[in-house]
Amino acid sequence: MHSMIVLLLVGLSLAGCGNKVSPGKAEVKHVEVPGVTTAEMKLSQVDDYIETSGTVKAGKIGVIASRIMGSVISIAVQEGQRVKSGQLLLTIDDRDIAQKVGAARNAVEAARQQKHLAEVTYERYAKLYEEKALSRQEFDQVETQKKVAQSEYERAKSMLGEAQEVHGYAHVKAPFSGVVTAKRIDSGSMAVPGMQLLTVEDTSSFLIETMADEKLSSSLRPGTQVDAKIDALGRDVKGKVSEVVPAIDPASRTFLVKIAISGEGLKTGLYAKVRIPSGKRDALTVPGSSIVEKGQLTGVYSVDAKGVISYRLVRTGKHYGNDVEVLSGLNAGDRIIVTGADKAVDGGIISGQTQAGK
Repeated sequence: MHSMIVLLLVGLSLAGCGNKVSPGKAEVKHVEVPGVTTAEMKLSQVDDYIETSGTVKAGKIGVIASRIMGSVISIAVQEGQRVKSGQLLLTIDDRDIAQKVGAARNAVEAARQQKHLAEVTYERYAKLYEEKALSRQEFDQVETQKKVAQSEYERAKSMLGEAQEVHGYAHVKAPFSGVVTAKRIDSGSMAVPGMQLLTVEDTSSFLIETMADEKLSSSLRPGTQVDAKIDALGRDVKGKVSEVVPAIDPASRTFLVKIAISGEGLKTGLYAKVRIPSGKRDALTVPGSSIVEKGQLTGVYSVDAKGVISYRLVRTGKHYGNDVEVLSGLNAGDRIIVTGADKAVDGGIISGQTQAGK
């Protein structure tokens, strides 16, 4: 019984050895991949940039605060309403101020009459002095009274002007044409000096405020062209540096840059990605169409001298137009699939290979 089992095992072993193919002679079959284009990777000069974030703001933002104390009688505008320069926005109770203006007017009239009387008296005494009927001391006293009356009249007019100016503060008007974007008080509420009442924005122009790295402080100038992307609007915008604030924040090592932009749908507060040019440099870039995402992996399909395809992981960097910088995973001289990457398979072979310059 045992001898029969041994003979059976030996026979199976010999049969297996008889069918084994030498590894060196194994034939590997590759799936042919048609309709793709390849290109050799080369270093190219790119316009480098530093990417930072910024906030969109209206060209002019007027935060209107109260300059007097008083109850708000009426508000003539609502949030989102467009207003013109000088248009009445709200009114503060001005009865007390109006009384002061009236009293100042009366004071001016009284001072004017006193001034007129002093001038008439001066002219009469001047004739008497010329006729030697008046002493010099008496004439000097009349002349002094005339000057005092003139001074009192000017002071009364100044007081009236101040009272009228304060009275004007009760009628809050738009500092420029724009849109009311915030209302921070209601009718019947008490306004006090310095209290914010309304915000008016000039929406005819917009800018992006961003903080730039200190290493750009010596090269960034007004007029520099800047690219920006506003994600909320889903579009890119062109901008121009309008102002560079030279002071550098010692905590963040950055400085404030204002970039003028224009376009539909812009609003204060929108987030923007800003690309500030920083010079030229050499970089290894690939067309964006050649990048293949596989889950959390990013790679390209490279092609060897025999046309065999393999998926290679890469680490990407900045975008330059339709091209993407490759930081690692590829070298200059490597050949990759630049079009038709969606047809490629790892381990396939190119059929009717088409090459493109890069």
